[in-house]
Amino acid sequence: MVAAKETDVYRTDSKLRGTLLNPTQRENLIKPYLPSPPTTSRSSPQSPWRIRALIKQQVHFLVFTIIHTLFSLYIRLRQTYHALIDRVFTILYYHHRAPELIQQDVRGLTRIPEHLSVILELKGEERGSTGLERLIDEVAEISAWCACVGIPMLSVFESTGILKKYLSTTHRTVSSKLHAYFGRRIPALQTRAPHGPALLNGGGVENAGSCLGQDHISILLLSSEDGRSTLVDLTKTLAEMSQRHKLSPDDISRELIDAEITESVMGEPDLLVLFGPNVGLQGYPPWQVRLTEIFHVQDNSGVGYQVFLRALHRYAKAQMRFGR
Repeated sequence: MVAAKETDVYRTDSKLRGTLLNPTQRENLIKPYLPSPPTTSRSSPQSPWRIRALIKQQVHFLVFTIIHTLFSLYIRLRQTYHALIDRVFTILYYHHRAPELIQQDVRGLTRIPEHLSVILELKGEERGSTGLERLIDEVAEISAWCACVGIPMLSVFESTGILKKYLSTTHRTVSSKLHAYFGRRIPALQTRAPHGPALLNGGGVENAGSCLGQDHISILLLSSEDGRSTLVDLTKTLAEMSQRHKLSPDDISRELIDAEITESVMGEPDLLVLFGPNVGLQGYPPWQVRLTEIFHVQDNSGVGYQVFLRALHRYAKAQMRFGR
């Protein structure tokens, strides 16, 4: 217990507002009554585990940095290589808008696709008129290349469907581009969208099934609504017909579905060309790509004649194994 004398001294010092004792005397007064300091070490028994965790974290960070650096170097080298290859192809095989040069580039191919399909993309930062003009001009360029090669059918898929809204503008732009390549004698041109009339040369409107001459090109504009939604609608229609006993379930076959989809949308393309850096179908009609040859070039980000030409060469060398 605290001694009475020390208690009186402490209280007297408090009444005098600390003038009786100096700080050292006050500390010596209460020091005998303070608890003894701990004798054990303050270091935690888990400190070795913390050191190991720190070392492990640093090792993981080092490994991640090495992997990230090597992968970044690989991506840079791959992009440089593809850019160099594209530049070489652009210089060696530039068409100069001359059908004779394009025909010379494909003269040695053993086969040419009867139906070529491409996927184009309206980028988010180009939603205005500039992006639409670029998109329509790309359709016109590809159409001219197909006409020069002798491909009679071109289907263009753009997921938003904006090309369908500007069908007449697309038709006029393609016709103008064909004049730039062929002069006055251009191939017969037909531009249409599923479930709609077709535009012919001169702006005339005919049914989608109208026949063209031998020297012609037919352009079909597609969107995402012509893909899975069309297949779902056809399934619902066949189910309702079966429930109403207008169609036997035994009559529903792959051939029937193929014929209906071919009539309503299109048949299977022989070659599908992707002008983007990755393989992404973006809602492309799934039924029509069962046996289609798909071609794309890594790190490519635009429509180019060299990609189109490389796709035709790849298609000519591809082996079609349909099975039994």
